[in-house]
Amino acid sequence: MNAAGKPNGKPVKASEVVMTELVLPSHTNSLGGIFGGVIMSWIDICGAIAAQRHSNKICVTASIDGLDFVAPVKSGWVVNLRSRVNCVGKSSIEVGVRVDAENPQTGATFHTASAYLTFVALNPDGSKSLVPPLILESEEDLRRNAAAIERRSLRRGRRG
Repeated sequence: MNAAGKPNGKPVKASEVVMTELVLPSHTNSLGGIFGGVIMSWIDICGAIAAQRHSNKICVTASIDGLDFVAPVKSGWVVNLRSRVNCVGKSSIEVGVRVDAENPQTGATFHTASAYLTFVALNPDGSKSLVPPLILESEEDLRRNAAAIERRSLRRGRRG
């Protein structure tokens, strides 16, 4: 905490998450491709870890938007997820998650899905908690932050 009682800022890189999963037969449909819900679950977990690392608080999912499935993933393949904080509000944290698949027989990797999630940090009593400011250190950080601010504006506009 700083002198004003607000959390100290954290850089984007301090909360990045890399997660790896193996696609098992129990994760797949009758065509041998992974269920979208399994990937959604992994995305939510990967994003929540990044939000919790940034806030040092328990974080709950408030929304998922922009989830796009780009390519199928087969049983036996490896799924690599990478998440990073894009933007923070008072108690909210937007996290972007990118999912890449890897065919272990050929070594080929490709983009599979992407999503943007918003989490809310909570105090032990369940009330919303202030989150640290985000320290933007690179041009990519600045670009992602500006895009996240635009998405937040669009989400608020949809609420009416």
